Amino acid sequence: MAKQKIAPFFLAIVLILGAKISYSSASFPTLLTHDHRKNSRRTNLIGWPAPSPPSSDEGIKGGYWPSWLAYSFPPSSIPTSYFTHVFYAFIGIDASTYNLTITQPDDEWMGNFTATLHSKKPPAKSMLSIGGANSGSGTFSTMISDPKNRATFIKSSIATARKYGFDGMDIDWEFPGNQNDMSNLALLFKEWRLGAESEANKSGKPRLLISAAVYFASMVLLDQPPATYPGEAIGKYADFINPMCFDYHGSWNLSVTGEHALLFDKSSNISTSYGILSWIKIGVPPNKLVMGMPLYGRSWELKDPKKHGIGAPAKGVGPGNDGYGVMFYDHIVEFNAQHHAHQVYDEMTVSEYSYSGTDWIGYDGPTSVKKKVEWAKANHLGGYFFWALGYDSNWTLSAIGKFNHWAVSSFHLGIQLQN
Repeated sequence: MAKQKIAPFFLAIVLILGAKISYSSASFPTLLTHDHRKNSRRTNLIGWPAPSPPSSDEGIKGGYWPSWLAYSFPPSSIPTSYFTHVFYAFIGIDASTYNLTITQPDDEWMGNFTATLHSKKPPAKSMLSIGGANSGSGTFSTMISDPKNRATFIKSSIATARKYGFDGMDIDWEFPGNQNDMSNLALLFKEWRLGAESEANKSGKPRLLISAAVYFASMVLLDQPPATYPGEAIGKYADFINPMCFDYHGSWNLSVTGEHALLFDKSSNISTSYGILSWIKIGVPPNKLVMGMPLYGRSWELKDPKKHGIGAPAKGVGPGNDGYGVMFYDHIVEFNAQHHAHQVYDEMTVSEYSYSGTDWIGYDGPTSVKKKVEWAKANHLGGYFFWALGYDSNWTLSAIGKFNHWAVSSFHLGIQLQN
């Protein structure tokens, strides 16, 4: 997640390896291409036995608040009845000292941010998010590679969180580049947790929460070879993690349309269901997984307006807010109304899209968000989060989790791809 309006989260480039995929097998699933539609084979989607119904309506309902929207969208605008945790995005790290960098605007807004969220009814927990897509992966890599640098970062993050009244700290590293980074990340989680516990014992205050925004899957497909997150350390020391389950398709492939946050993809592993299951397979408990959903879509220009499905031929980016085909959800709603766009919910992928003439937009809408939240609850996940607050349309999508009460659905984690 970037410290700007929106930037690509990742350019997922993976090799076509074919073969059968079975989530019920002991081996880790084979990787398939994310640009797969034109060569896809017919497959079946099946589920594991249904888990027992959850006993309560509790779960994390999170949202990242972009601090660069502070003047147009202040924290007082956030309806905390829809959110349990709100993340201040973002604070950077000094590349030479590894202390957190506090800009003048950050200093002005952070105290207001936490005080406002805590005073609302109901109150929401405030999380200090460190990093973002523009923070530089190299700085994180260097910081965590040295025990003294890690100690400096931990001391600075805890002190900053306490100074401004945050309830917890969140790291958004996009992304660890190799297995050595992952090993060092395990050390950071352990030392960060111990540091937070020590500070809480000394101060008498509740321990600061520790979370992380992470790649959609446990294996970073961008790395060559792919690097796997330290599941055991995350499960033991983090309170929860936020897999960024979006940006599966985008302007880096303009030849076909694509749903950038689909829940299921019967012919590819680039999907939210695959990503979440991969985290569980490396030992992260389901209740520590907070599934990400986007409050924006991605658009294409169709080659032929008569061919307008998912995977339809395209020749460029469509309308949007940034020149790369990114369109905020509130603008999608306006576009659909102004252009009398055809709006489609795709049941097989649990995603939505609209088209008008040669303009095509893939996004999460009310139906897909409702189904995703039901799926998360049915599979005992810890909750969900949105990127980013301020992009919704009259809080339409943000409200859905509040009002569907995490209803148990017919969706389950297990899917199987067959030749």
